Amino acid sequence: MAEITESLTVKDCDDYDAAIALIREYSTIKGAEKCFVSLDKELADLKTYYEGGALLLGYEADKPIATIALKKTDDNTVEAKRLYIKPEYRGKGYARDMMNAMLAKAKELGFSEVNFTTMPAVMEIGYGLYKRMGFEETDNDGKTAYMRMKL
Repeated sequence: MAEITESLTVKDCDDYDAAIALIREYSTIKGAEKCFVSLDKELADLKTYYEGGALLLGYEADKPIATIALKKTDDNTVEAKRLYIKPEYRGKGYARDMMNAMLAKAKELGFSEVNFTTMPAVMEIGYGLYKRMGFEETDNDGKTAYMRMKL
């Protein structure tokens, strides 16, 4: 009997309603509230909010279950934002897949650096992943870690 394994397909956002739903779900994580201070503005015009960068969706079996975004900071730098995997799909390596797709997209768009912030106390597993993937921690104020990777 053949074993059927699920896999993640990552592509440029083609379903803004799904992206909005995933980002809203992410915004409800206890302790992550300060990551969403401009959420209403972001979601009101999601199609242009990441202009110059990208909004990616991850699909398992044609169901949108993950998101990550790139917000252009300047001609060389983008900020990675909104990495989220629906809870029932975690533990499958999808966060790494989303991060790798984001890094590939940043390179494709011609950026030389990706930076982002994370809250290690709230997102401990993600924080460990970022460090294992080679992101450099440039600062940490005890609540927020500032990280970057040269491409």
